[in-house]
Amino acid sequence: RRMVGDSIENFAEGDLVLLGPSLPHTWVSDKLKKENCRAIVIQFSAGFTEPFLSLPEMKAIKKLLDKASNGIRFIKSNHLSYSEAVNKIYSENGVLLITSFLNFLEVLANQQMKTLASASFKKLNGLQHEGRINKVFHYIQNHFKGKVDLQTASGLIHLSQSAFCKFFKRSVGKTFSDYVNEIRIAHACNLLIETDKSISTVANECGFDNLAYFNRIFLKKKKLQPGRYRKM
Repeated sequence: RRMVGDSIENFAEGDLVLLGPSLPHTWVSDKLKKENCRAIVIQFSAGFTEPFLSLPEMKAIKKLLDKASNGIRFIKSNHLSYSEAVNKIYSENGVLLITSFLNFLEVLANQQMKTLASASFKKLNGLQHEGRINKVFHYIQNHFKGKVDLQTASGLIHLSQSAFCKFFKRSVGKTFSDYVNEIRIAHACNLLIETDKSISTVANECGFDNLAYFNRIFLKKKKLQPGRYRKM
């Protein structure tokens, strides 16, 4: 599962994203599945791109980097293997390393893409805040199938519960409980599609003790009931 800002989506092989600065993010593998996940990451600073962005030839790349402020997921292309292109960059040295990377950004600027974090999401200022919210993200991810405790979560980053709720809402753009429910519903969708478990069992395995509450939250998040979602 890929979490970028307030975006929560499943990821698969070939997933490619471009993230702007100060945007909290994490990728989590399902512990029940045996597949191992591997990621290739290219990090670059504003100081690296700034000298190039003033050139008229960099107009498309500058526009792309601006769009990446809230994160971008690139739609899979029938004509381009993103993993092969990224691996090719890693195989280069010297000036070719830089030119192949800039060329790849130019190619990406013309691909189909989807913005990840919502327009209402407010990015964090500083690595310290990003580290704090990621610590909370990991706590939620590791415990959402059971009890997710506000007191425990706030204690992880040494805040009172009231201060934590304000910090979380300011950082993620939604309340702590709403975010937990989104994680749970995302997992419920996987179980509804991949298993034949009853809806009540799915609800229980996603941390919902009350079936009626699960149905209400699922309808709110997905705009249809769990049974209808499974049939579709």
